[in-house]
Amino acid sequence: MDYSVVMAGFGGQGVLLMGDLLAFSAMKAGLNVTWMPAYGVEMRGGAASCTVVLSDQPIGAPVVGEPSAVIAMSEPGLYKFKDRLQPKGLLMINSSLVNERVAGKNEVETVLVPAQELAEASGDRKMGNLAMLGAFLAHTGLLDLKQVAEQVPAFLPESKRHLASGITRALLKGKEFIESR
Repeated sequence: MDYSVVMAGFGGQGVLLMGDLLAFSAMKAGLNVTWMPAYGVEMRGGAASCTVVLSDQPIGAPVVGEPSAVIAMSEPGLYKFKDRLQPKGLLMINSSLVNERVAGKNEVETVLVPAQELAEASGDRKMGNLAMLGAFLAHTGLLDLKQVAEQVPAFLPESKRHLASGITRALLKGKEFIESR
């Protein structure tokens, strides 16, 4: 299994955290992983993205020309990465901020996820990134969401462990959204 995903949005949306949690959880599940963050000097409000590669084989490089999936948390993130998807790749769009369906050059599978609304329903509107991650994991089946949720406390620094239950709720809201479609 080789799977690569580019996650893109604005700084402050938690794009890097989303990728880091995916990479950490995949590593704990026994997969080989790379996580490569990229962000502008502006940080909050500027462009932010990361690439996560998961494989059951050694990974040669963290750079990916045609990812298996793109998760677009913002419109600029969508337009920057959507055309890089491999044929029949997965394009997940935060429909809370991006209001259009976009056909990629490769007839990609597009899934619209109202990440902010799901986060609000989970009890914390700042966790749209984690609702999106839950939706991504539920849609792809790459990792068991229950196992990911169990890894959250170990993933968080001690000063942030109080957020673990909220993160789990957001992940599950994303999963529920996918299952209810």
